[in-house]
Amino acid sequence: MIDQHQITGLMLAGGLGTRMGRVDKGLQVFRNMPLARHVLMRLAPQVGAVIINANQNIDQYRAFSYPVFSDQMAGFAGPLAGLQTGLHHCHTPYLLSVPCDSPMLPLNLATRLSEGLMVNEADLAVAVTLESENGVSYRQRHPVFALMKLSVLPGLNDFLNSGGRKVDAWFQQLAVAEVLFEDHSGFANINTLQELKQLES
Repeated sequence: MIDQHQITGLMLAGGLGTRMGRVDKGLQVFRNMPLARHVLMRLAPQVGAVIINANQNIDQYRAFSYPVFSDQMAGFAGPLAGLQTGLHHCHTPYLLSVPCDSPMLPLNLATRLSEGLMVNEADLAVAVTLESENGVSYRQRHPVFALMKLSVLPGLNDFLNSGGRKVDAWFQQLAVAEVLFEDHSGFANINTLQELKQLES
């Protein structure tokens, strides 16, 4: 097992929130608190340190009392740019990333992903759930719910510098362990104001 103090938690809040009308998703109120506060309250006990990736409303994110870093790459380059920034500012051997819009993330996320990483001798462990569509079951990756070694940073830099932006394409360059979670609710993310209202009810 990886000791939690060897893991830095990264909350990704660097997107533009285009599907939510270009509002800052992490700062939308859910059950009387910003979404980001819910995420941080569930993430922080699982790791040794926490950092936040945000590209707007920096002072509001700093009010959560964790260091805030903006993308090193210009132009809102997506979640990989946030991971790059998190890895660059990570002072532990491992980084655990989570999105700012999943207020019920699993309380055993770090433990389960740590097991998967170590058992499979992987570079990165990612959460998956079993989904079903039209009677057909399939494994759904949740790519920003991931635990990775700090040593993946040079390869990520090369990938981004070569124009790569897709998380799945970067994963193909790594030894990836998929860790199956049975409870789907922990990975419910909020992309629209309607979804926010539905989840709150």
